[in-house]
Amino acid sequence: MFASVLAGLLLAGCTQGYAQPQAAGEQPAIAGGKTAAPRPTDVKLASGDPRQSGGVIAAGGADAVYNYGPSVMLDRGQTRMWWCSQYGGAGPAGDDILYAQAQSMDGPFAGPGGGIPAAVFSGAPGQFDGMHTCDPSVLRVGSTYYLYYTGAAGDHALGNAIGLATSPDGVHWTRAAGGRPILGPSHDVHRANVYGAGQPSVVYLDGWFYLMFTDTTGRAAGANGAGQFLLRSRDPAFGSGVQALDVGGFVPVASTSGPRARSIVDGFSADLMWVGALAAFVVAHETDGGTTLTFWTADFTEHPFQPVVIPGPWQEGPGLVRRADGHAPLSSADPCDRVPFDVVRATTLGGANAPSDLRHFGLDLLGSQACANPGRVAATFDGVTAPSPERTMDLVRAGARVRVDRRTVAVALAGEVLEKAPAALATLPVTASLRPGAEAVEAPDRGFAFVLDDRKRWRVPDGGIVGNNASTARPVSSAQWDAYPKGASLVG
Repeated sequence: MFASVLAGLLLAGCTQGYAQPQAAGEQPAIAGGKTAAPRPTDVKLASGDPRQSGGVIAAGGADAVYNYGPSVMLDRGQTRMWWCSQYGGAGPAGDDILYAQAQSMDGPFAGPGGGIPAAVFSGAPGQFDGMHTCDPSVLRVGSTYYLYYTGAAGDHALGNAIGLATSPDGVHWTRAAGGRPILGPSHDVHRANVYGAGQPSVVYLDGWFYLMFTDTTGRAAGANGAGQFLLRSRDPAFGSGVQALDVGGFVPVASTSGPRARSIVDGFSADLMWVGALAAFVVAHETDGGTTLTFWTADFTEHPFQPVVIPGPWQEGPGLVRRADGHAPLSSADPCDRVPFDVVRATTLGGANAPSDLRHFGLDLLGSQACANPGRVAATFDGVTAPSPERTMDLVRAGARVRVDRRTVAVALAGEVLEKAPAALATLPVTASLRPGAEAVEAPDRGFAFVLDDRKRWRVPDGGIVGNNASTARPVSSAQWDAYPKGASLVG
C-alpha cells in the first residue's frame, strides 16, 4: 500500500483517508466551489430495509493487507467484484487489482477457480502505470468488459493518470490505447495535494460513456484537491468526441486534460450510477455518517431528490452495486416502488489501522412510482431482458420490446436479466424480433447492426453478438448503412 496521508491530503495513486469530507445532506459543489441550491420541489424519498453483511465479504490472500476501492457488478447471475490490494508475487512491488465472484453481494467471494481472489491486473514496468494499478471501475457493453483504473509509475509521483483495459471475460485483460493513459491531470492550478488524476467511475448510457474522476489539479476542486469531474464520449477510450461537464452543461473539449471548470461532488473516491427508476444519476461519496447518495438530473442541472445516507463505518470510498452497464439494478420485491442502493466499502474491522476488509451496506428508497405511466416504465426497465409470452426473451430498448429468440444473445445485450417478467412490461409495445441468423451488416466507421423484421438498422457494439446469433455481418458502404431506417441501439 503506497498511498500515504500527510496533513489530510491525498498523495498518490491510491487513497487512504479523506480530507474534509462533505457533511451528510450538504449540497454538492459546482463551478469552483459554489454550491447548487436545491429546487423548491426537491423530493424526499422514504427509506427502508436497512441492511449490512455480518462481517467481511472479501479480502485478498495473506500478504494482501489492504483491500479497498471496489467495483461491484451484477452480471449474468453472479456478483462480480474487482478491487485494489497488493500481492507480493503478482508483479511489481505496488498495487494490484484483484478479482473475485460470489452468488450474492454478501459473499463469500472467491477467485474465478475457487480459493483466494486472483490478481488479474498489475503494473507494467516502464509505463505510466509501471508500479501501481488501482481504483477499478468495470463495465460490460455487449461482449466486451472495460476496466478503467488509476495508474502510477512510482510512489507519490505527481501526475497519476487513468488507463483503460479490455477483456472478453472480466479476468484476462489487455491494455487499450497502446498502453498509454486516456486521461491525465489538467494542471489548472498547483496545490499541496499532489495526487493528480484518478479514481475513475464509468457509466454507459444512451451510447455515451460517462467518466467521473478525481483531479486534484483541477480549477474547480476544493482547496484540499477534493472534487469530482465528468467527461463523456461515445468512444470508450475517450480518444475522440469528448465532452466535459461545464457550468452551462456538456461542451466539446479538445482533450481529456482540458480545464476542469465544474465539480459535481466535493469528495474523493466517489462512485457514479444511473437510476432509470428515478431518471437520475446518483453519486455515492463518503461523509461523516456513512455513504451519502447525491442525486442529479440527467443533464446535471438540478437535484431531483434530497440526499440520502447509507449509515455505518467506513475507511475508504464506496463501490455501488451496479448492473453491467453501470445502471441501478431493479428491486426483486417491487420494481415499481422500491429502488435498492447497496455499496461495498472498506472498514476497519479487527482494529486494523487500515482499510483491510470489504463489507456490504445498503437500503431501499421507497415511493419511486417507477411504473406510473408508460414513459416511466420504459425508463425503469430500459436494458432489462425477461421471458416473453412466446418462450423467447423480451429486451426493453427505447420504450419498446424487441423479441429475441436466443437467450444467450438476449443476455449479452441486456444490462439485467429477470427470470419473470413484471406485469408493467406488458404496457410496452413489441416492435421487432431478432431471429437466429437474422440479417446483419457492417460498415467502416459505423460498426455492426442487425436488420430486423421491421427493416430498421439496430446497432450492436461488436461482432461477437452477431456471431452468437448465427448471423454473418455483410459488409456495406457507409452510404448503404445510412440508407436503412434507424432503429434504436440494442445495447444502451
